[in-house]
Amino acid sequence: MDEADRIVDKLRAQCVARGASGIQGLARFFRRLDRDRSRSLDVGEFQRGLAELGLPLGEAEAQAVCRRWDRDGSGTLDLDEFLRALRPPMSQAREAVIAAAFAKLDRSGDGVVTVEDLRGVYSGRAHPKVRSGEWTEDDALRGFLDNFDSEDQDGQVTLAEFQDYYSGLSASVDTDEEFVAIVTSAWQL
Repeated sequence: MDEADRIVDKLRAQCVARGASGIQGLARFFRRLDRDRSRSLDVGEFQRGLAELGLPLGEAEAQAVCRRWDRDGSGTLDLDEFLRALRPPMSQAREAVIAAAFAKLDRSGDGVVTVEDLRGVYSGRAHPKVRSGEWTEDDALRGFLDNFDSEDQDGQVTLAEFQDYYSGLSASVDTDEEFVAIVTSAWQL
């Protein structure tokens, strides 16, 4: 186990010890550490925060952990990157039901969900902005798709983005059975 894994394990343990509000508490903690209000933590802010939690790291170690968690290559950790690193891995049952929901949406079978794929699965006609004439149905479908399009808001959702979205929900559901029931019901699988 490397240093980054050790830090993640300790932070996760603190989340569990704090109960259901653990991840939310860490989000508040993250915002408090963000002294310059940049909505991201530089290595110094991150290092000070870990020290407050009883996880002191040297500067080189803190830089290594930040680099590992920094998905967008900005050199800092934003809140999403921070929380994504803390989410526990999902079980095979959870991954399988997410893959089934994605497959239902990916009507073309090309591994990417687009507005075109959604047209036969999800209707935007009942959306209040469509009903008022402010949006087209495609606008509503795009808005729906944007919920899952976490990386670059390009109107295309990959399985990895879909899984990333559901990993946040997964972290707050105790059992595989509950999680599978939630996703199965939501997507009428």
